[in-house]
This record gives sequence, structure tokens and C-alpha cells, in this order.
Amino acid sequence: MRIHFTGIAGAGMSAVALMMRDAGHEVSGSDEDVFPPMSTYVEGLGFPFHRSFAATNLPAGLDVLVLGASAKLGGETNPEVAEARARGVAVTSFPELVGEATETRRNTVIAGSFGKSTCTALMAHVLADAGHDAGWMIGAISPSLPATGHWGSAPEVVLEGDEYIVGPADRRSKFVLYHPRDVLLTSLIHDHVNVFPTFADYEAPFKALLALLPTDGLLVAREHPAIRAVADQAGCRTVWYDTASCEGWFSEDVVYGETSHFTLVSPAGRRTAMTTSLLGEHNIENIVGVAAYLMERGLVAEPALVSAVASFAGIRRRLDRLTTRSAVPIVEGFGSSYEKARSAIEAMLLHYPDRPLTVVFEPHTFSWRSRDALNWYDTVFAGVARVLMVPPPTHGADSHHQSTHAEILARTAAAGVPVQGVTTAAEAAEALSQLSGNEVVLLLSSGPLLGLPDSLPPVFDQLYGESAAA
Repeated sequence: MRIHFTGIAGAGMSAVALMMRDAGHEVSGSDEDVFPPMSTYVEGLGFPFHRSFAATNLPAGLDVLVLGASAKLGGETNPEVAEARARGVAVTSFPELVGEATETRRNTVIAGSFGKSTCTALMAHVLADAGHDAGWMIGAISPSLPATGHWGSAPEVVLEGDEYIVGPADRRSKFVLYHPRDVLLTSLIHDHVNVFPTFADYEAPFKALLALLPTDGLLVAREHPAIRAVADQAGCRTVWYDTASCEGWFSEDVVYGETSHFTLVSPAGRRTAMTTSLLGEHNIENIVGVAAYLMERGLVAEPALVSAVASFAGIRRRLDRLTTRSAVPIVEGFGSSYEKARSAIEAMLLHYPDRPLTVVFEPHTFSWRSRDALNWYDTVFAGVARVLMVPPPTHGADSHHQSTHAEILARTAAAGVPVQGVTTAAEAAEALSQLSGNEVVLLLSSGPLLGLPDSLPPVFDQLYGESAAA
């Protein structure tokens, strides 16, 4: 089958394209106005990739066009979609394609407001490291995996499950199309306020997902009141986990450092010493959840689990250290929601407790740009010494109550956080060029952030590389 992906530089789209190529299909794709790391990643995947949308991009004999959900793709007005319709070619979405392709597999859906990319990548890495050839689909790049998507020869498939809707014309959440046998539920905090105005609206698709679990399925869920409130939708066995003592799996004796150490405790009381190079308490939590699932299903042996967790290098944009010589570290985090941004900030404060933290922030997602979520700025930067605020993008602005740059700056300043607006990479670099050498910088966005993740580290390595500060 020949499949063309319109919007292939989307993290989920490129992962599905790789799965389909692994499964033996011919794949091509197109996208525009895309940025690293996904743009450079897709360019290196080895299938035809066009950097603009045009009817001529569609190959002869095309069977299916997969249309991404981003507003910038233009939906039905996209010239590739119009050409596919004119040819009588089926047009679908990537969640529909994934659901149809994996319907007969043993699908594990990893869902939650945050943590799902890391947990999906970690689970795929542990299984691969143990010699278990499961399939996977991950909406992020991990240096520990050869690709973001893999078909696999084993029955199991690990799928990052997104609660966001399929598209403007299909209001179903993506993950309800994935035929789950098992679910790992990491979190349930109100997000995506542009499509889920109330927490009840946001909670509903998670209830629908859990209701799909078969009686012989398994729900592994983080101990949390909001998750407890929906867990009864699952008509199967439920196992709990946390970073505090609970009735299921949990961590104890955590010692944080460049390499963190902790003890994994099973429901039966078995204690296993583990290490990780990932930063933050939230990543200890992610490891416990993944370990609980794999051990409960008996998919890996304990020594293989310990070894693979220790070697897991995380995923791009989730607290990557970008500098090599600079005494002022630059770390890149992913800040698409309040909880993700706050987790990244708390991890930095935990691992660098004596260093003033500067955050360079881009309010990229609809939620961060919406006046309905301006209250997020009241507390998200607690403990931060300084914020450099990039303007919000304008694509899709007419679909929600878009905030202005000035409104976001004013709300942040009202919270008592020193904040400065920057509109270019040069402005940001200038604002960061007079540091004492004891600071740490967190780049936080789900967007391009003025290209700073690529341009700023070499500047810092030159400016602060000779300092003796550590």
C-alpha cells in the first residue's frame, strides 16, 4: 500500500509513517514551516519528504492520504487533500490508521496529562533492550531508540495515547481508537482548555478509554484522587503506583544527583535498587509506573529492567543538557502544559538548588495562549529567579481567546517574577550575556523558541566555557 502523510513532521505522524514503512508499506510525506528537532529528524528517515504542500507531491498509485490535525495544514483546503479527493483516494487521520493497523495486536496505551512520551519511550527501550521485539509509537525522539515508530514482530505494541481530538471534524480523542488491551495512566490534570473547557469535559475521554479495556486487561494507574475517581470505568484488574508508599508499587530512599538512586518496592514488599540519569521526581514516578506495568505483565526479568532503566537516556526536549563546556548549563524542557512546565522547573530547582534559575519561555500551545488559562502564570514560575518571555505564535488564534504578549508579561510580573519580553534570538542572547557564572538556564516550550536550542549553546560555551564554576 502507498501512504502519503500530509503534515509528516508532526511527532505522531512521523512515528506512524515509520510503523507503516516497517510493516511493508511505501511511505512519503510533506510539511512546511517546521523546525528542529522534528524537521531534521524527518529529513533523515529515508523516504520522500517535501518541504511544501503541492498536488504534485502525491505519488502515482496512492492508496491513502493521512492528514495531520494541525491548523497550519489547512485541512480540506490543503492542495494535497484536494488532489487526493479528486483522485478518489481515501483520506484518513493517523489515529484511525493506527487503530485499524493494530486492531489484532496486544495494545498497551500510555495515557495521561503528562509523562506519556517518557513512559512510552522507556517501556519501548526496556522491551527492546531485553530482546522483546514489541512495536511502538512515540510522539518524541529518544536517543535510546532507533526510531519513534516501530512495527515489531511480537504481539505487543506500546502506543503513546493522546487525549487531544482527532481533528475539527472528528471530536473523538485519539486514544479511544487504539483498541487497548492494557492502559498505563500517568496523570489526570485539566489540560487543552481550548477543546475541553471544564475538567468534566477533559475527564470524559479518559473514562471512555478505560471503558474499552477487556476483562483480561490491566490498568496500571498513578495513585491520585482524580484517577481514583475514573478507575472504576475499567472492568479489569487495577494496579496502583506512586513515589510515596501506597498499596501498589512505589519508590523510597531516593537520592538525587547526576545519577539518582532509589529503591523500587513491589506490592509484596520486594525491594530492588535502581539508578537513573533522568532529572526530577516526576521521572522517578515515570520509572515506577513503567516498571510496575512490565513486572505485572511479566514481560521482562528484574535484572533486565534494572539495566535498561539505568541506560535510558530520556527523550529530546525533556530536560536535555545542551551545553558541553559552559559553566552555566542550558537545559531544554518541554512546556506544553502547566504540569509539564512546572515539573521541568521543579526538577531544575531540585537538581540545582543553589543556582539562580532563568527560564526562557514560549507560550506556544493554545492553552498557554488562552486568556482562559492566564491564571497559570500566577504560580508556574514559583522559585524562578528570572523569566525571558517570547511572544505567543498566532496560528489558530481565532479558534480561542488569544492572549497578547503584553497580557502574558503583565500577568507574570503580577506574580512577583522578574520578567522581560524578548522577540528575537539576538535579544535573548543579549539578555543572557552578562551572567555571573553561577546560574542555570531552562529553555521551555513546545515550539521553535526562536531557534535558541540550536543557537544559544555554542554562545554559552564560548562566553562561560572558561569559568571554574560548576
